[in-house]
This record gives sequence, C-alpha cells and structure tokens, in this order.
Amino acid sequence: MNQEELARHQAKTPEKRFMNLLQNEFRQPPRIAEAILTDAQSCLLGQGELRPGQMRVVLVRRDASHGRSLRVTETKEVIWTIHAGQEDDEVGQRHGAQALRRRRIQRLLDEAVAQGAAASQEDLARVLNVSVRTIKRDCAALQEQGVYLPTRGHLQGIGRGQSHKVLVVRRWLAGATYDQIARQTHHSIVSVRRYVQAFTRVMQLHQEGLAAEEVALLLGLGQQLVQEYVDIFHQSDTPLARRRLSEHLQRLKKGSSQDKKGVL
Repeated sequence: MNQEELARHQAKTPEKRFMNLLQNEFRQPPRIAEAILTDAQSCLLGQGELRPGQMRVVLVRRDASHGRSLRVTETKEVIWTIHAGQEDDEVGQRHGAQALRRRRIQRLLDEAVAQGAAASQEDLARVLNVSVRTIKRDCAALQEQGVYLPTRGHLQGIGRGQSHKVLVVRRWLAGATYDQIARQTHHSIVSVRRYVQAFTRVMQLHQEGLAAEEVALLLGLGQQLVQEYVDIFHQSDTPLARRRLSEHLQRLKKGSSQDKKGVL
C-alpha cells in the first residue's frame, strides 16, 4: 500500500470521521480535536489489556472530596483482579468461600488505592455479587483482626492502620512459617512468600541508604507500603527478626551473584 492509498484508508476510519466532525461541525482546532479523541477513547475503551479474571470498574477518585453528588464527583477507571487464578483457588480450597471473599476484599481495595481511586463497600458488593450487609460483616471481622481496609471512608477520615501485607510480614518476623501465616491470615502461601520477598528487597535497598520514594520507584511499590515495611522492621527489632532478615538478604545477594555469573 503506497502513501496515497494509506491516506485514503485512514480518511475512512471512525477516528478520522470523529476528528472531522469536531473540526468542521464544532470548530475545534486540530490539536484540540486530537486531545478530545484521545480522552474519548480512554473513557470508552479503557487503558491497558485485561488478564483473565480482571475487569474494569469506575470508582471515585482517591482525592475526591466528600459531600458532593456522585454526578459531579471525580471518578477514575481502574482494573480490578476479581480472580487471581491459582492463589485464589488455593485460598478457597484451604479456607473456604468466606475466607476467599475476604481475601478478595483486601486485594480489591489495595488495587483501587494503587491506581488512584477509592472503593466503597457498595462497590465491593457489586463486583463480588453479594449484599452490602455481607461486605460490612466481612470488613468488621477483618478489622477486628487488625487489618487496615482502605475504603473511601477510611481514607478520608480515620487514620491509616497497617495493611494486611505488613501484618503478614510482622508474623514472619516473629518466627511464623509461610504455612502457619497462610492458615492464620487466610492467604495463599504464594502470596505470603511474595510479601516477604518484597519486604526483603525493600530492606536491602533501605540498608543501602536509598530513600523510601527511591525504593518505591525501583521496586514498583507504593511509597506508603515501603515506609510501612521499614517501620515494621524497626518495631520488631529482635534477635530473631534480625536473623530471619539477614538469612533472606544473604539468599537474595547469592541469587543476584549467580544471575550475574550467568550473564557473564
């Protein structure tokens, strides 16, 4: 296809028709028309590809003020992982449907905050296909266990507590095994191992003198979570905790050395 044929083909696309409509009917400059097209595609088609088990939802922006009608409240589209595959299957098989639902509540709230949004209990009930009463009961049970749930009400009002990831690390620093933590917190062993590994990498960079925002950028974690990991270690600074972290840091360094040898 030559340049002339390509130009004729592009002129017949829905995008070009929309651009022509904005410029000719609404008298918008080309750059403004292009920006409107980009925003429209983002709102209507979404951003990023969905993996199996994920869905797009529209939530209130995290920084949106309370007391305004939802019609004029700023919103944001986020991707929620309703089913995390093997991890969710393991939780359901080991602990039952209720534990799996409560695990999902924690994950969905974390994903919302990470993407700049805040979910309500009604949002959770809708995507998990249960009543708001059920979600309220689940949230109350999790909060009694000391789990921080970043719903919209908690983000705007009550002070922040510790996330479920930090509570998992706290148990690990106290000497619990992955299996014990999975049973106690109704997580999968895969999730527990991933949280501990992330904590270890955070502490490695922290000990090298990097600031929390630098660690967050390098590891792709939230700055709040990075600071919580650092704080929880200092709060749990016991001989056992230091030994467990030291052993994992040695394994991490050993793994990095082997990777470098493989490259060389």
